[in-house]
Amino acid sequence: MNPNVRPDTMERISTPELANAFIAEQVAAIREQVGDKKVLLALSGGVDSSVVAALLIKAIGKQLVCVHVNHGLMRKGESEDVIRVFGEQMDANLIYIDATDRYLDLLAGVSEPERKRKIIGEEFIKIFDEEAAKLEGISFLAQGTIYPDILESKGVKAHHNVGGLPEEMDMELVEPVKLLFKDEVRVVGEALGLPHHMVYRQPFPGPGLGVRCLGAITRDRLNALREADAILREEFDKNGLNHVWQYFVAVPDFKSVGVKDGKRYEGWPAIIRAVNTVDAMTATIEEIPYPILHHITDRITHEVPGINRVVLDLTPKPIGTIEWE
Repeated sequence: MNPNVRPDTMERISTPELANAFIAEQVAAIREQVGDKKVLLALSGGVDSSVVAALLIKAIGKQLVCVHVNHGLMRKGESEDVIRVFGEQMDANLIYIDATDRYLDLLAGVSEPERKRKIIGEEFIKIFDEEAAKLEGISFLAQGTIYPDILESKGVKAHHNVGGLPEEMDMELVEPVKLLFKDEVRVVGEALGLPHHMVYRQPFPGPGLGVRCLGAITRDRLNALREADAILREEFDKNGLNHVWQYFVAVPDFKSVGVKDGKRYEGWPAIIRAVNTVDAMTATIEEIPYPILHHITDRITHEVPGINRVVLDLTPKPIGTIEWE
């Protein structure tokens, strides 16, 4: 049986009882695989890595070393939230690394999406190889791979957490939720007792804002993207739209003419995307009330330097993917 193919007989995890059964099964499997060795985990703070972290903590406790890398492509306030939830509230064995300059220097001038993903993925491996070298007894690398990642990696797009590790990195993979869909991961997370806001946090791609700052990444456009995205999230929360599965801003690498204070100036457009899905394989568009859209547009264009237009992406999946890159 292919370990990366979900069996047709596998029951959908939709209840706490089924989640608890899955947790018990995985805890036993993790303990058998890991033994008394240590495991290194990339803890982004997203749903998948958070659930994997909680599952591994339940199975092996302090044998898990969580590493949060701030690659400069995080959403506003996200690294601080990871430190607060895991470092302070959950008392995880957490290492924080600020690699902002390292990543952005490598990505300077790179516009091709797959190349950006490859750079981010390769640097991810290097950083964890470096961290592993500093620690004794690290034999395993845990990843938050889920089933849609495996399916999408077959000819659609590359994922930083699919495809294994280079031979020179002498670690074995631990991927306890790789046969689960996103909704199942959330059920498991709640059964593990993770905070509600963490379990229902929006999915965030491994390359982060790197695939939403379209084309070659520049620091000024990345900062504008981060601020515009923060406004969108704030307004969705205020207006009861946080039930939407995923909503974000993308900013392309071209400008259009605008008018501000009676003067002509050029700025980037901010593209709003808001979609709903159950399994991340298909997605429908959220119908956002126009008064809310008008208010969001007003805030972004007046509060975020460099943004002079706001547009709305109405493309479902398929035909579009959820991300632009």
